[in-house]
Amino acid sequence: MNLDEIKEKSQKYLFRNYGRMDLSFTHGKGAYLYDTEGKEYLDLVAGIAVNSLGYAHPKWNRAVTEQISRLSHTSNLYYVAEQAILGEKLASVMPEGLECALFVNSGAEANEGAMKVAVRYTGKGKILSAWNSFHGRTAAALGATGQVKYQDTFQTLISGCFDYFDFGSSESVKSVIGRETAAVIVEPIQGEGGVMTAPKEFFRTVRDLCTDNGALMVVDEVQTGLGRTGKWFGIDHFGVVPDIITTAKALASGAPMGAVSTTEEISAVMTPGTHGTTFGGNPLVCSAAAATIDIMKEEGLVDNAAVLGAEWISQIRKIRSPEITGVRGMGLIMGMEMKSRAKEFQEHCLSEGILVNVCHGNVVRLIPPLIIGRKETDRFNAVLKGFLSA
Repeated sequence: MNLDEIKEKSQKYLFRNYGRMDLSFTHGKGAYLYDTEGKEYLDLVAGIAVNSLGYAHPKWNRAVTEQISRLSHTSNLYYVAEQAILGEKLASVMPEGLECALFVNSGAEANEGAMKVAVRYTGKGKILSAWNSFHGRTAAALGATGQVKYQDTFQTLISGCFDYFDFGSSESVKSVIGRETAAVIVEPIQGEGGVMTAPKEFFRTVRDLCTDNGALMVVDEVQTGLGRTGKWFGIDHFGVVPDIITTAKALASGAPMGAVSTTEEISAVMTPGTHGTTFGGNPLVCSAAAATIDIMKEEGLVDNAAVLGAEWISQIRKIRSPEITGVRGMGLIMGMEMKSRAKEFQEHCLSEGILVNVCHGNVVRLIPPLIIGRKETDRFNAVLKGFLSA
């Protein structure tokens, strides 16, 4: 189908809850996507931090193809060998002690699962999250998402168990945490909130406050996990080990999967019947995730994100323009805040065959595949300089 045919059928048969660009892709290779007209695009969005291996990685393709030819799905009524294999691989990159995993279908579901674990483990009923955060769009995850624009018109579905604090403010957390708090859920970097992070002292204070109040510290690594920040997990930059880490997005490189990782002691409260998922952790997605972790280790993609990301951030910061009001991030999650022309720059990039994302007003968010190199960053820099000088 051509683009017009795709749009016509989409408008007739699909919900219109997405503001879509006039693009549809037929295939990808490496860090590049190809649209219905055959035009090539350098992808600096990666499916919103999902396709860390890029597209059509031969080893990932082989693992998924071999698995689907054998067995794609059974049920969690039975033991699943691929889950056991992935559990060991995921534990090998997690902070020490977080070795038990629950496999689910998405980041929102992972965060919902983490909150259920926290409430059941602590026996308490309050969840704290940050203003400007994003934890998903299902009911409880939406309650934890501290942005009114996402909650608007859905308030009747949101529990009254949520309180909010200012991200990065230890005093703000102190003002709302208490003995009734089951969990504090926090992102190492607020991706949807404009690529904002906080000082190391903030995360250490949250850790201490959770310990002192008998609450669990839950770190949402849905966007920042699996090498995105130049370490396996964003929280690794801050010298803190939380009680629970949630992951999704890049975990299976495009196969729909999320995970809740915690200690053996905490995981033990989820006895048979307390939580479940039909598709979560089926053989197909587990094989995709296991291959992802193997490839990331073999190809040094975490180190690539650290080195290339630091270099790229430095290069963009050296571009002097009143239009650029800030550049921030870690590894290969970056936010370039513009005075007013972010959407215009996004359109300019599109015309030049580069995909970027704009979030939280005027922040150009760069979250490319972790396989990119200097050729790709140099190309973006040249397009940015040309736009600013035009």
